[in-house]
Amino acid sequence: MKIKEILLVLEEMAPLAYAEEFDNVGLLIGSTNDEATGILVCHDALENVIDEAVAKKCNLIVCFHPILFTGLKKITGKNYVERAVLKAIKNDIAIYAVHTALDNHKEGVNKIFCDALGLINSKILVPKQHFIQKLVTYTIPENAEQLRNAMFDAGAGKIGNYDNCSFNSKGIGTYMGNENSNPEIGERFEFVEAAEIKIEVVFEKHLQSKIVKALFSNHVYEEIAYEIYDLQNTHQNIGLGMIGDLEKPMSETDFLHFVKDKMQCGSIRHSEFLGKSINKVAVLGGSGSFAIKSAIKANADVFLTADLKYHQFYEAENQLLLADIGHFESERFTKNYIVDFLKKKIPNFAIIFSEENTNPVKYL
Repeated sequence: MKIKEILLVLEEMAPLAYAEEFDNVGLLIGSTNDEATGILVCHDALENVIDEAVAKKCNLIVCFHPILFTGLKKITGKNYVERAVLKAIKNDIAIYAVHTALDNHKEGVNKIFCDALGLINSKILVPKQHFIQKLVTYTIPENAEQLRNAMFDAGAGKIGNYDNCSFNSKGIGTYMGNENSNPEIGERFEFVEAAEIKIEVVFEKHLQSKIVKALFSNHVYEEIAYEIYDLQNTHQNIGLGMIGDLEKPMSETDFLHFVKDKMQCGSIRHSEFLGKSINKVAVLGGSGSFAIKSAIKANADVFLTADLKYHQFYEAENQLLLADIGHFESERFTKNYIVDFLKKKIPNFAIIFSEENTNPVKYL
């Protein structure tokens, strides 16, 4: 199996288009044409993980955090990033990162977080904006079904839990072809009024070229009229963080002890207790201070995240409990999910769970 075949599976798990613009996801090091010998799944592709991959004969590392996040002007081995990159290149090890592509997926990092705490009724906390487009086109009734189905197959028409969604309206189209035309209905220089179906479908913007290709391949007209719009709607199934409910309310103290046990935290930093029970829980794996206001707006009783600074704890504003459980801890079970996904999709192939603990934060 070549690495490029595995990348298709990884994109199915975490489409790169879902990643945040600041991020650096996908294949960071290596060639897609290399034959894969094994996959090592880790949290951070550090030097010791590269050594582990070599020892276990895996030439593809799938990591959560990208080891290459900002640009490198030199690769001299003077810091941990450069040393890891050098070692990977010397040993022909490819590195692929998923990071916010999996953060934003409805089954990704934050759903894993919710599941670890047993939350129910979970939904996206900060839905992704400017990600939905709409295509409008026109065709004769005899062509409508074929055209719709082709665009559905290309990924159009998905709204939440529903597929094959479209709006269709009847109307009259008019046209007159010139000397170079070859009209499907009517003749050159003839003014034609024809019954048409207006078809409207929505789609995720990264699918645009695929859907337009399906449109052109299945439309019967010589010249195809169509429009594409950017929508202001948020995408309710893609985005950062999640919010859900505990099956039974807990006191603040009991809840934090529960979280510490379930997420295997070294410690938990938190804002002042408010003396109310915890029922609605917001989570955001990794650095999530930007979503404090979103958690408050969603009426969360507590917001679990990481990397909170001193002054950010004030932002709780006595409206919810803020808890910093640690960056690594909040993403702890992500690599388990990646391994399980790959094993289901690529059975009978070496997919190995890294045994290296790459958490840089230690506790007394």
